[in-house]
Parts: sequence; structure tokens; C-alpha cells
Amino acid sequence: MALDDIKLNNEFRNGPTNLRGIKTATLRFGAFYLLIIAVIVALFLSSVEEVSPNFIALRAIQFISIIVLALGISYLVYLAHERLTRVRTSEDSLPILIIVSFVVSMVASALWAGAHQFYPALLGTPPPAPGSLDNFGGLVVISWGFLFGWSCLFVMLVFAFELNDRKLRLAAIREEALGAQMRALRYQINPHFLFNTLNSIAGLIEEGAATQAERMVLSLSTFLRTTLALDPFHDVPLAEEIALQEEYLGIERERFSDRMSFTIDVEADAAEALVPSLILQPLIENAIKHGVGTTRGVVAIDLHGYRQGERLCIAIANDMPGKDIAVPSPVGVGVGLKNVTDRLRARFGDTCAVRSGPVADDRFRVLLELPWRTA
Repeated sequence: MALDDIKLNNEFRNGPTNLRGIKTATLRFGAFYLLIIAVIVALFLSSVEEVSPNFIALRAIQFISIIVLALGISYLVYLAHERLTRVRTSEDSLPILIIVSFVVSMVASALWAGAHQFYPALLGTPPPAPGSLDNFGGLVVISWGFLFGWSCLFVMLVFAFELNDRKLRLAAIREEALGAQMRALRYQINPHFLFNTLNSIAGLIEEGAATQAERMVLSLSTFLRTTLALDPFHDVPLAEEIALQEEYLGIERERFSDRMSFTIDVEADAAEALVPSLILQPLIENAIKHGVGTTRGVVAIDLHGYRQGERLCIAIANDMPGKDIAVPSPVGVGVGLKNVTDRLRARFGDTCAVRSGPVADDRFRVLLELPWRTA
């Protein structure tokens, strides 16, 4: 893989690490880590027969200096992490960071132990005995264990924050992708709706109903102004969604007022349930287009909303034309029912259902089953 490809890939996989969060976590974990070390040191001091002020001063210098070294190692490890993740993945960087931590801790331990050769002279205390833990070898082992243990903990902290940041970025990308999908599906409604409505306006003009066609154009303008301002992620109560569809029905009644009967029956609690905006639009269009638009008789269209357990059910049914009174089916782009299904699946996944098909008495019904949600 080329270096540029790795960099582009890492912009998503790694990204900038949360430095402020790492600082806060380092202080908290560092305090806890030092508390454990302090307890160990206190237990060690309790076994010492004679504790002089110089002895306490020596241990204080040791304690403070090793804290400073631990902070310095943390900074170096963080810089190494940031540099490594610019050119390789986090997973590939981890073994290198462990090796870096090992080497840096070993060097820092040797320096820390070497500096102790000067502390006794500064404090006026005798040099350490060859067999004691205060000799060079003992100090290197003790300090290296502390520093390497801390550096490994710090690497773990950095990677924990990085994984969390990656999770948040992935969630944001998924949300953005879902938003783009929802908007694309939502805006499919407009061409579909315009196609059918303009056909209706053309039909009125052919029939010589210029006044009705003019009213229909004005109603269309008002309806589009309202619907285009709606957010595809905006949920509305079912009663509000139906009120919006009443405006659309006002457009279609200009042409089919004598051949269309539309009945709405929504239970009181179902009227307050939330639904995606304009989710009923394509279904009502289809009911009019394939019901009223394909027959010369009167067609009844019913909308029924009710609650069933933890689901909101919305059924739209329309009469189907009989063979003896049917007229040629209108030409359309056929995206209505598919659009509704895709929008709901993208929004609710497997928690929703869309069922459609003929029912008794020569009627066609579409049933939406949505999760029950209220404001």
C-alpha cells in the first residue's frame, strides 16, 4: 500500500487523538499508580530499623525524580504514537510502541540509578552497601519495573482513547451516510409527486377545466413550499402528517372530486404517535393513481391508524377497478411503495414492516407497522 493511501486510510481509522482526555486520564491513573507505589514504599520503610531525616530526604528525591521521568516517558511515548500512526495503522504501531517503551524505560532507569551515586554526598550520608537495593543494579531493576509498568499502562490509555475516538467517528460517518440515504429517498418523492400531479393538471387542461387547473397549480405551489422545508429526519405526530396529506388531497380533489371518497379513521392515542414526515405521501398517491386513476366509477380510499401493542399500524386501502369498468393504467415511475419501504428500513431496520397486497372485496391495502413512539 502506498504511503498516501495509508495516510488517507488513517484519517478515518486513527484521526487526531483526544489529547485533553488523555491528560485527564493520565493524571487519574497516575495518581492511582503512585498510590500503589507509595503503599509499597511505606511497607518497605516500616521494616527499616532506623529512619533518619537524610534517609527520608533520599527517598523523597527518588520518588519525585522517578515521577518526573515517568511523565517524560509518557510524553515521548505519546509523540512516538502520533508519529507512527501517521504512516501505519494503530495495530501495526502497538508492537513498536511497546519496544520504544521498553528501551526508553531502560535508559531512564540507568540514568536514574546513576544519579543516585551523587545523592549520598549531597545529603551527607554514607554510600550504599554493595549488597543493598540502593546499589546501581538494584536501583535499575526497581526503577525499570516502575517505569516500564507505567509506560505500558500509558500505551493502553492512549489506545483506549483512540478506539473510543474511532468508534465515535464511525458512528458519525454512519449517521452522515444514513442522513444522505434518507435525504435521497425523501427527495425521490418530489419527482414522483410532480409527475403524477402535472399529469392531473394536464388532464384538467385537456378537459377544458382551466379554472380548476389554475387552482391546482396554486395548491401545488403551496404544498411544495411546505414539504420542501421539512427535514427527512424530522418526525411528526400522525395527526400532523395526515393534516399535511389533506392539503395534497385538496389538489387531487380538483380533478377527482366526483369519483373519490376519502375516509380517515385514526384512534386518539395513535394520532399522537410519531411517524417520519411525508411517509404517507407516496401511499396516498398510489391509492389515487391506481384506484381512482384507473376506473370510471367511484373509488373509496380509507386510512386507518391504530395501536397494536408497542407498534403503530397505519393501513391505507383503496378499491381496485373491475374488469368491466377499468381504463388503461397510468404510466408512472413506480417508486412510491419502494420508497416508503426503503425509508422505513433505513430508519428502523427490522423493527418495522411494510405489507401490501389485495384484500377481500376487490380492495388493495398497504399496512405499515412502525415502532410505537410519542413526543
